[in-house]
Amino acid sequence: MSLADDPLIVFAHGAYQLSERFAARRTGLRFVAARTREELERLLPDLDVLVVSGFWRNAFAARARRLVYIQSISAGTEQFDCTTLAARGIRLASAQGVNAEAVAQHGMAMMLAIARRLAEAVRNQDRRLWRGMTPDPAQREDTLTGRTLLIVGYGRIGARLGTLARAFGMRVIGVRRTLSANGGSADEMHSFSALSDLWGKADIIALTCALTPETTGLVDEAAFRALRRGAGLVNLARGRVVDEAALLDALRTGRLAWAALDVFAEEPLPAEHPLWAMPNVLITPHCAGEFRGYEDAVIDLLVENLARLRRGEPLINQIV
Repeated sequence: MSLADDPLIVFAHGAYQLSERFAARRTGLRFVAARTREELERLLPDLDVLVVSGFWRNAFAARARRLVYIQSISAGTEQFDCTTLAARGIRLASAQGVNAEAVAQHGMAMMLAIARRLAEAVRNQDRRLWRGMTPDPAQREDTLTGRTLLIVGYGRIGARLGTLARAFGMRVIGVRRTLSANGGSADEMHSFSALSDLWGKADIIALTCALTPETTGLVDEAAFRALRRGAGLVNLARGRVVDEAALLDALRTGRLAWAALDVFAEEPLPAEHPLWAMPNVLITPHCAGEFRGYEDAVIDLLVENLARLRRGEPLINQIV
């Protein structure tokens, strides 16, 4: 399918100001915002290009007869049925790399917050409690220097996190499918097949991998059993990369000392979920990739990919 001479672009997101930022570009292209899934559904028959993430449902493909190109707002594209899109001639591109710096800095901030006991400090501030010095070393703030960080998924986010971690004096072990790329910031690089031998070498495990059939439930009971004493987990990937039942058990039994989690199997995380009440868990609401220029970064991709569609070239971050 080719792009129409006068395509209609629909920006479908409940929070991001994509249409407003696109308007500032003065491209002359037609566009409209869909702030709810219901609004998007009404626009399906008329749209040519769709910029979307969580509003997408695979049943929409059959109803969007003019749709040529989907620009995912997020780096993850697991919500899209690529087989169906390919069969209908619909291109799909991800926003991979757009928020790599933000996610890496968020991961670094989480590790620092745990080491420096910042959550405890905030709770004490709310109580107006000045915590005195303690003779127990285990109850003191700590540094990350000399700690070993195992980064599972050494792509753009993982590699950037590795660079930041080494700046704090950490030793970095990277794990990725292809060993020849993006390994420069790691002290060691391994394939996924080596993970069973690597869990026990890490003080902190950071997950930055994509959610695939191979990574679903990757961090399971066996992985938690293999951890060294005092190890922690940072999940910046997807909630289902971790076996949640095994995670809860490891936190309760102390096999896992702490967890800093930005993603969850069910989102929003239900108010009654036991993770909320665990003192050794730091929770952020899937916001690691957020930054103030996110809309413009996605629109940069969109504009370039529209030009590539016109020229018949592969898209940046093309999935289908």
